[in-house]
Amino acid sequence: MLILPPEERDKLKAPFGVLYPELSDILPQMDGKIIYAVGDVVTHNLIASGISPEIAVIDGYTMREAYKRTPILLVPRITVRNPPGTITDELVEALRSAVASPPVLIYVEGEEDLAVIPLVIEATSGVFILYGQPGEGVVVIEVDEKARKKAKDMLTLFKRQD
Repeated sequence: MLILPPEERDKLKAPFGVLYPELSDILPQMDGKIIYAVGDVVTHNLIASGISPEIAVIDGYTMREAYKRTPILLVPRITVRNPPGTITDELVEALRSAVASPPVLIYVEGEEDLAVIPLVIEATSGVFILYGQPGEGVVVIEVDEKARKKAKDMLTLFKRQD
């Protein structure tokens, strides 16, 4: 398991991709694209807009409050444990499996916020990963080698604990 030390957390607060104030600002660009979503709100809003993400990673919460509109996707589901501030090997393996055989809903018992990092590393180039930036909007990452390198650099902030 990788653990993000408290003193490193502020380094991951900035958006990983391009921040848009509203999901509607980017919907036209998403037509025909492969989309992965991390977070209950962004997943719910994508589905409400008629877009079903190939992979969705949710935890039933938004901003540490139970999310009353948890998205329902009629796709295979994987449940994993991932405590706050961590990236478990179990989560990484679920992401790897989902990328190999979508569509999949990954339900995280714990917190899914940091799943974006390993998902970028595992995803195929050209995939778009969307996640919510609380109080600011939605972040869009187009997966390419530059995004993968940034994700790998982020992982250097973590400490391995077995």
